[in-house]
Amino acid sequence: MLSVKPQHIELDREWQGSRQIPFDYVVLATGTRLSKPAAMENDEKLPSVEYLQKHQADVKRSKSILIVGGGAVGVQMATDLKEYYPEKDVKVVQSRPRVMPNFHPQLHDLIKRRFDELGIRLITGSRVSIPQGGFSNDGNAFQVKLTNGTTESTELVILATGQTPNNQMVSDLTPSTSDGTSIINPDNGFVRIRPTMQLIDERYSNIFAVGDIADTGAQKAARPGSVQAGVVARNILSLIEGKEAQDTFVKGPGAIHLTLGMVSRLIYNMAWMCAVLSC
Repeated sequence: MLSVKPQHIELDREWQGSRQIPFDYVVLATGTRLSKPAAMENDEKLPSVEYLQKHQADVKRSKSILIVGGGAVGVQMATDLKEYYPEKDVKVVQSRPRVMPNFHPQLHDLIKRRFDELGIRLITGSRVSIPQGGFSNDGNAFQVKLTNGTTESTELVILATGQTPNNQMVSDLTPSTSDGTSIINPDNGFVRIRPTMQLIDERYSNIFAVGDIADTGAQKAARPGSVQAGVVARNILSLIEGKEAQDTFVKGPGAIHLTLGMVSRLIYNMAWMCAVLSC
């Protein structure tokens, strides 16, 4: 698929003799891309397996590992690595004052205690300066520059820097409003929507966005995504019946199932965590 137009989808190849698929309503659920190593370099099975095996070998070989990012991926990766390889030096660099900043502050405190138990060093309030061409990760120790003016020595850098929206499908939809408000939020790349999950531009009221790609302010997870899908389904049904789309998505409290190590503690104080997050 190349792009979404107001009344049809543009394809990159012919399907049933055409490169276009007409629609009355369409739901954009293109999601996001993760940073490597979570993102595969190839769509085929064999090279993807080889890619992951190489990453696994890099982890086993490295005596010190620096993880960039203090979200769920970075936190869980750090605790898993330190439990499987307690002899390795594991550090996490987080740009915000605390990890998991979209959740209750006490979640940071809980994670920090677990980091201290495992011997994981946490560096907050600073970013990693990524050199042009990326990090060598060739098995030799090298210096990583931080924006706070310090440097950290490591043998492997793993990026856990979040998600990049797959917004290219609607990037060329022309705004109809006089102020030229973009359909894509320039601050984060997510698709702007109304509470009904329709695109913010009323010209495109037959186009919906759901899940990670939608700029709802909710966390990017299955739980809010499933609620959004229900809103979309009910609103499309209303429009088909000649009614208005009136069902709306309401952002709920943040909640997450988070593992802090996979060997000795599959779930670390889960009941307490859920109480803190009001889940």
